[in-house]
Amino acid sequence: MARGEQQRGDRRDRRDRNAPEERADSEIVEKLVHINRVAATVKGGRRFSFAALMVVGDQKGRVGYGHGKAREVPEAIRKATEEAKKSMIRVPLRESRTLHHDGSGRWGAGKIMMRSAPAGTGIIAGGPMRAVLETLGVQDVVAKSMGSSNPYNMVRATFEALKVQASPRQVASKRGKKVSDIVGRRTDGASEAAEA
Repeated sequence: MARGEQQRGDRRDRRDRNAPEERADSEIVEKLVHINRVAATVKGGRRFSFAALMVVGDQKGRVGYGHGKAREVPEAIRKATEEAKKSMIRVPLRESRTLHHDGSGRWGAGKIMMRSAPAGTGIIAGGPMRAVLETLGVQDVVAKSMGSSNPYNMVRATFEALKVQASPRQVASKRGKKVSDIVGRRTDGASEAAEA
């Protein structure tokens, strides 16, 4: 490897890894969550390559993540983006701005919790979780990471929490009831419980 290429690789490696890089591509927002230089020890010494973690979403309720590895950073990012677009999931949003209910997710040592929030709260979340929620299109949410700060585990734990999100319409159709039966007033529910 030429000396100039080595210096370029080091420069790429030194960039701020906590600041997600954002790219827009025909309504799909792409964020680079983490880039890591990895080394494979071979007969002649070490062979360096780059691993990228990307999150993509349409900011309207669809989001996905992907991981790519290559000898050059742009190629690793391209691979990760392609994988992320293939693995997109749909998450129901309340009023197109927040989650329907609180949730928690766990992946390995990564543990996160998310709560729906009133309008004007903003995205209160850190690092990889923020990138996922922004690309999903959430505007108001309070989230907390209580486990590992490993970006891979945090992103996967966030997706585990998002997969169990359900709208009142989905719950009503599963139970064979009307939405109004599911989303009844709490006072009515309390009075019925008291009568029973």
